[in-house]
Amino acid sequence: MTRPTTRETAHEITVRAPAERLYGLIADVGGWPAIFPPSVHADHLDRGDTEERIRLWAAVDGEVKQWTSRRTLDRAGLRIDFRQETPRPPMAAMGGAWIIESTGPGECTVRLLHDFRAVGDDPAMLDRIDRAVDANSRAELAALKQHAERGSDGDEHDTFLTFEDTVRLEGHVKDVYDFIDQAQHWADRLPHVTAVSLREVGPGIQILAMDTLTKDGSPHTTESVRVCVPYERIVYKQTTLPPLMAVHTGEWRFEEDGAGATLVTSRHTAVVEPRAVTRVLGETADLAAARRFLREALGANSLATLRHAGAYAAARG
Repeated sequence: MTRPTTRETAHEITVRAPAERLYGLIADVGGWPAIFPPSVHADHLDRGDTEERIRLWAAVDGEVKQWTSRRTLDRAGLRIDFRQETPRPPMAAMGGAWIIESTGPGECTVRLLHDFRAVGDDPAMLDRIDRAVDANSRAELAALKQHAERGSDGDEHDTFLTFEDTVRLEGHVKDVYDFIDQAQHWADRLPHVTAVSLREVGPGIQILAMDTLTKDGSPHTTESVRVCVPYERIVYKQTTLPPLMAVHTGEWRFEEDGAGATLVTSRHTAVVEPRAVTRVLGETADLAAARRFLREALGANSLATLRHAGAYAAARG
């Protein structure tokens, strides 16, 4: 019996950052949506010191795909091996490794290895997978390099921003969650939302498009992929962004406080688009001003949404 064909590929890139920093970025799958453009959300199903199972959601070719992988982590060896548990057709098997090697003070090489097979051992399909792996690997390594090197010249060059706000709302967690989950009603319920479209594209997966107004009345059109876990959290990643941001991910977390009220945390992670700073904020604006602007604007919109969510929940008793 002929053994199915396994194809192997290798890609690498040099990064001006310590090898330990690159290992940390790759090991922390929760941070991947802020690094890799297709990544929407990742969480752990099982987690140990050296072995883990992770579940990932990614936007690929207009679809949101989900899969589960097992990973082996070797911090001392700066290596992470991975293998998908149930590959999606046309792949019959998919695995590989991230390998980081220090090449000098503050510099390293990252290698990304893949091995894969095609369903039915189809040569044409194997070539198709090969092309997709090549394109994705190059894009992932370039995005990883850009993220790792961002801000290396000092805080004044830092484009990264993350923050969260927590509020206590009178009302049951189900009603507060429903207000955030049922975003198709936001144009009628939120004054800063002028138009909205919500599509369910899978269990707990939504595509949310909306037009919003900033504090100065400027309109913005955004689109997000949202992963919803009823009454616990909604995570999202904007795939169509306002011009000032290169990346924007967020999360709503819900928790009963034991006294009939709900604690909600709104978390944002954003990356400033440096080329848009002066165009959007004026000739004297810098990255620090852009971070302050985004902290205020994103936080204000989320807190406004939560005020209305609280009023909705309170009215429902």
